[in-house]
Amino acid sequence: MGIAARMIKIAVVAIALTCSAAVAAAGPRPVEYVVSETPGFLPEGIAIDSAGTMIVGSDGTGAINRGDVGNPRLTSLPVDGLSDRGKTLGVHLGPGGEIWSVGRDQLTVHTPRGRLIHRRSAAGGPLGPSDLNDLVVTRTAVYVTDWANPIVYRATVRGGRVGPLEPWLDLRPAFPGFPAQFWLLNGITASADGRTLLIASNGTEAVWRVEVAGREISRLDLGDQSFGADGLELVGSTLYGVLNYGAPHGVYLADLDPALRRGTITHRLLTDAAGKPFALPSTVAVHRCRLYVVNSQLDQRPGRPPYTVSALPDPAC
Repeated sequence: MGIAARMIKIAVVAIALTCSAAVAAAGPRPVEYVVSETPGFLPEGIAIDSAGTMIVGSDGTGAINRGDVGNPRLTSLPVDGLSDRGKTLGVHLGPGGEIWSVGRDQLTVHTPRGRLIHRRSAAGGPLGPSDLNDLVVTRTAVYVTDWANPIVYRATVRGGRVGPLEPWLDLRPAFPGFPAQFWLLNGITASADGRTLLIASNGTEAVWRVEVAGREISRLDLGDQSFGADGLELVGSTLYGVLNYGAPHGVYLADLDPALRRGTITHRLLTDAAGKPFALPSTVAVHRCRLYVVNSQLDQRPGRPPYTVSALPDPAC
């Protein structure tokens, strides 16, 4: 081995040892996070960015709490206007740390420090006022589901500006005859290129696939599995669905085909890392081979503090 080769080998070993030391110094990550100890907080939505910043929204108060995957406790984030809204469900962290969230009839965008940048309102649907539930942000638009109406709303996103929030898709034609009030739209996620949406419907116990360009709707084929998911997350061809209706509560993983038209359930995770059942899981975030599951306690209002997020290994890694 020549001098240059030996030097490269020494450098590689040194880098590996440095990385190993850093990991060891950081210690094991928590398996449970305390989101809040405020009575009635009731966590619902969760988002984690690439740096490990975590935010969780409150169905009970509208607040948003923030933390880090390395710290077992989240803290309150002062966010303009959310106490007036009184409910925060779906949340999203943008590339610059901006905070997107929905609740009642409002979509809002805040700076990382909580200053309001945009507020957009949904006008309602065929059944009445909107109850916005979840959102997904693509390169050109944000899409929002409505729990109270079988409608998906859309606002354009261009140059840091968000357009009006307008009705974009009525899902009723995909399932003729099904009662409109029971569609109960919930989680929504998108393919990496933003061309395909997957939308969960508690009421129909299904996930609906939408081609954005032509607004073509079809049912995602997952065999006989009831899949009325609450939160949805798509990473590559792996779909993560949080089920708390129509099937045992937990996180279900499905391996989808490249076109996102059909898939097979590969894992059913019904307990946390300690083997304890989740407390009505609502949503999940996927970050560095771990799943972060919100224990909403929404079936036990106002619930019992502390309100938590459970972390467990991602079997798809």
